[in-house]
Amino acid sequence: MHFQTPLVPAVLIRRYKRFLADARLADGTEITAHCANPGSMMGLADPGSRIWLEPNDDPKKKLKYGWRLVDHENGHFTGVDTSVPNRALKAALLARAIPELSDYPLLRPEVKYGTNSRIDFLLSGEGKPDLYIEVKSVTLSRRPGLAEFPDSVTARGAKHLAELQAMVAQGHRAMMLYLVQRTDAAAVTLAADIDPTYAAAFDAAHTAGVEVLAYGCRITPAQIEIGAPLAFHR
Repeated sequence: MHFQTPLVPAVLIRRYKRFLADARLADGTEITAHCANPGSMMGLADPGSRIWLEPNDDPKKKLKYGWRLVDHENGHFTGVDTSVPNRALKAALLARAIPELSDYPLLRPEVKYGTNSRIDFLLSGEGKPDLYIEVKSVTLSRRPGLAEFPDSVTARGAKHLAELQAMVAQGHRAMMLYLVQRTDAAAVTLAADIDPTYAAAFDAAHTAGVEVLAYGCRITPAQIEIGAPLAFHR
């Protein structure tokens, strides 16, 4: 998935009100960017961090920049836009680029299910049980090489796990797919200390048959693509 507009480097001044970030461009201009991330962004929003912004000239948008990447300045990047994983994953699914999911010919995004919920992707095929896939963007890392989810308490995430578990009980397949938007992670785990309720909901769902898959991303200031599968540890 290529960014629609070439990204520009900047230095983060502060992130506030969850969806806003002030930054300083290379020419010294200070701007406010949209931050498409409702999480805590733990370890990613330190003032002075080098970041990458996507400019836009859309008259319908109040803010003319969107914060897309954190540049760790060691060759690694983290993608902070939580809408990216679904777009990147959709492209990969349509290209049959994920071997574990390549035998499903039909793909439908945002299908209503559960209690006032929409599944990220519903895969189907003749003679196969429907496969409900919930996607989570993973950006937290507190130990080298290890990504963690979630980075803050997520009651919505626990609700999704219960709904996936209900789909399994009805005879369908259901899967949690953790997409790690970090290039420095080799494995994924749960941040049970941050949200023990989510961890308990995960354990119950997994025991009931909800499958787990984790993938990394290839990230540059030009594009974000689905990368290699990652180990999931619990």
